[in-house]
Amino acid sequence: MLLLWHTMFFWLCSSHSASVQITTKAAVIFVTLQYNVTIPATEDHATETLYYYGIKDLATVFFYMLVAIIIHAIIQEYVLDKINRRMHFSKTKHSKFNESGQLSAFYLFSCIWGTSILVSENFISDPTILWRSHPLILMTFQMKFFYISQLAYWFHAFPELYFQKTKKEDIPRQLVYIGLYLFHIGGAYLLNLNHLGLVLLVLHYFVEFLFHISRLFYFSDEKYQKGFSFWAVLFVLGRLLTLILSVLTVGFGLARAENQKLDFSTGNFNVLPVRIAVLASICITQAFMMWKFINFQLRRWREHSSSQPQTVKKKSTITKGRSSRKEKENGVNGTVTSNGADSPRNRKEKSS
Repeated sequence: MLLLWHTMFFWLCSSHSASVQITTKAAVIFVTLQYNVTIPATEDHATETLYYYGIKDLATVFFYMLVAIIIHAIIQEYVLDKINRRMHFSKTKHSKFNESGQLSAFYLFSCIWGTSILVSENFISDPTILWRSHPLILMTFQMKFFYISQLAYWFHAFPELYFQKTKKEDIPRQLVYIGLYLFHIGGAYLLNLNHLGLVLLVLHYFVEFLFHISRLFYFSDEKYQKGFSFWAVLFVLGRLLTLILSVLTVGFGLARAENQKLDFSTGNFNVLPVRIAVLASICITQAFMMWKFINFQLRRWREHSSSQPQTVKKKSTITKGRSSRKEKENGVNGTVTSNGADSPRNRKEKSS
């Protein structure tokens, strides 16, 4: 009997350890980065582990999408909701404040992280790495994890539309907004344009961070307008720099590369149709953003110009009201009315 119990206990432990090993192997796909390659040490470099992309990255993106949802909820509950209770915002300002609060935190973190990667990979000292290193199949841990995190964050924005109870009329705008991010980040990741995508993201995120932090200050004090003026200048400069860097990298740098053959095995997509598609997508997106920006500025200008006549009308009505009261008491335009001072004279004439 005792032998039977020992046998059953050993079988349960072995089956439990086997199940743990199976779940561990499955969990590793979601948690850790996949497709690593160890580069042996040389005289100039030590042993280094680099990464390339593959289909298993979708599982990693899904896991960190759940992490992004949790972080989003923590910031909302412990930071933004407490500020909303103190400020007593309206429903419209409440939703915009939450959006700007979440995005400003994400943009600031991404700018700092992306800049540190560019510095560590010597981009500041040698900007030609944008086209000279193409095709850059192997990525460092920081580079790959940055792109995985970016894709995870923008995928998490889809369920957040439901969690944040976004209005139906705002959902199409949000879907276009999220789709553009996923399209360009995913395109840079799959086409091995990692450095170019990282530079453009850092540049774009910095401008967007300035806008959302200015909007947060505006909600606390509606007289604050300096941040929006500074943002408007940097927005235009950001679009120009994006176009210049894209044309220099794709239109000139990659066009002069020796290897211009499509090869999926080596990750070389440096062919004329791909370059045209990349430049077209970037140019169309920048033109779309400028069109939205111009419409936004025109709408603000019209609202500002339309509010000025209303204030003038209010002042004129106040002055008219005051003058009408004086007219009733003392006459119109300095003259005396017949109902006032003329009546005693008429009485005197009758008496005489």
